[in-house]
Amino acid sequence: MDSESGNRTQSSDTRPEKTSKDRSESELDRELEDLPPNLRWREWMRRSEAVLFASASPVSREDLARVVGQGASVDLLVEDLTADLEGRAFEVVKVAGGWMFRTRTAYAPAIRAAADLGDQVLDLNEFDVAVLAAIAYHQPITRDGLKDIFGKEISRDLIGRLHMRDLIGTGPRSPRRGAPYTFVTTEQFLVAFGLESLRDLPDGEQLQDAGFLT
Repeated sequence: MDSESGNRTQSSDTRPEKTSKDRSESELDRELEDLPPNLRWREWMRRSEAVLFASASPVSREDLARVVGQGASVDLLVEDLTADLEGRAFEVVKVAGGWMFRTRTAYAPAIRAAADLGDQVLDLNEFDVAVLAAIAYHQPITRDGLKDIFGKEISRDLIGRLHMRDLIGTGPRSPRRGAPYTFVTTEQFLVAFGLESLRDLPDGEQLQDAGFLT
């Protein structure tokens, strides 16, 4: 009897504690079986809206699936939420493999006029943007590689400006002599330009015609 009791105590003591994330998910009624189907769907939409509203970065399908029923289609929920926001000043956009809220471009001048805010890339000059485009299309690329493209040295200050805005990051070392670092674009680059992935970059010929690539 004592041995059995001891074994129970020992097994309960070694049971892993639930994390705060586990507890929050277990406390959330995801299925909402007490609601009729139409109200249940509406509540899942509102939960998805709340998660997107609270996040400053793209929210993945997996993250949204944690707050809705097991059989609910996240894609259909987002579609209905997008339709529900029609006519509002903001919309749901798919960027960097997830979804996030973004103010509609038509209202960008009003935002800048009211709060003196500008897009993070608007304060980059034309050559900065050209170098950023070259990195996007030729990544991973070294400073020497950029020099070959533009025919001149690319300053560390320029690279620093792109780093500071989290538009580029450090890639793998090049196999060249000295193993210099390479540069790659970041998830924030995709967010800034409204791209879901690098596959959505404009055609290289269009940028060549615009003078951004050679």
